[in-house]
Amino acid sequence: MKIQIVVTGRGYDAAETLPNELTLADDASLEQALLALEEYFPDDRPLPPTCLLAVSGRHLGTVSQFQSITLREGDELTLIAPVAGG
Repeated sequence: MKIQIVVTGRGYDAAETLPNELTLADDASLEQALLALEEYFPDDRPLPPTCLLAVSGRHLGTVSQFQSITLREGDELTLIAPVAGG
């Protein structure tokens, strides 16, 4: 199955290496999708543990603590990188 990948968050240039689409097994979980995405990040700039996760508009937690669900064809995985400042 294919899911869409969306990254938001100012200045998170490491995300430029991510694909717009990810191909996974039909019964893949959110956890499996995140593991597959790890290979696209440089070793010195991994996905921040405080990065928020949403699947098709449903907030599921952060990279360090999330509710893993089974993904479906066409789901959109949104990674919301933390933004500093005030």
